[in-house]
Amino acid sequence: MKRPSANSKSNVGAALMLSLWALFLLSAMIIAWALDIDSRLAFSGHANHVLEAEAMASSGADVALAVFKPDSPNLHGKMGDREGYDVQMTGECGRLNLNLLAPGGVENQALVEILRRYLNLKGVELNDLDTMIDSLLDWVSPTKGLHHLNAPPESDDYHPSHAALTSVDELKKIYGWGEFTSKPGWDEDFTVIIGNCQQIDLAWASRDVLRALGIGDDLVDRFLQLRRGPDGIDGTADDFQFTKSATTGSVPPEIQTALGLKPEQFQQIQNLVTFNSPVFRIVSVGKSGDVTRSVQMIASQGGLGGRPAVMSWKEL
Repeated sequence: MKRPSANSKSNVGAALMLSLWALFLLSAMIIAWALDIDSRLAFSGHANHVLEAEAMASSGADVALAVFKPDSPNLHGKMGDREGYDVQMTGECGRLNLNLLAPGGVENQALVEILRRYLNLKGVELNDLDTMIDSLLDWVSPTKGLHHLNAPPESDDYHPSHAALTSVDELKKIYGWGEFTSKPGWDEDFTVIIGNCQQIDLAWASRDVLRALGIGDDLVDRFLQLRRGPDGIDGTADDFQFTKSATTGSVPPEIQTALGLKPEQFQQIQNLVTFNSPVFRIVSVGKSGDVTRSVQMIASQGGLGGRPAVMSWKEL
């Protein structure tokens, strides 16, 4: 019987090594393929959650337009175990409308003074305050070449638009507003809606907006406690129900009492304020799994049971 030669053993060993190497490569390819499929499935699953969350947000917005009531239980919905939406409705006209500071180029001195007091309450120093106000007035005044004392001159690098603000974020472009607009929540009391919110809505005005109207802190706090009800939140079922006025938007007589103002004091702000304006900011947050998507609308309630008019819509 012939004994295997050394050469034969070497060939067998080489073949075995090649087989093992091929098996290793095949295993690596299978693992890579499996990981690729897994990542694709994960991406596909995330993409599906994104689409579902967007659909939930849109559904919530549609529900809000249908019910148009801030305390409606229908503003919170759940579909299945991990999908749903939550909608918050707040009165848009409780904010200061910056496009009313100089309509048609004519300064609204009363509103300018309210904005000045508001910014002062927010901690803006006097020198900065004058620059911010004058720069803003230059920006929104339609007259080109108009220059307020404390505003910078126009240059190659700085061009006021001389037109109404198209968004609150446009304040970031205006000279002197950089530091203020870098703070969290800086925009929560401003609106730039055109054609509505001609007056400040006392049903939704924040504490600082009410204080900027010249109302004392103690009176503001007492009014807010009454307005918001036991839970301390506006737009819920336990809010105090003020008497409805015969004229839409007019201020109920209890408001004057709740604010602790004498008739002559209330007359000073009467033309600046309203109550229960029909314009709302609607923020709908849709959820699917761990994914959330949000949409925001500003809409006005339709009269005589008509469909609400959507004035703006954007994804957040």
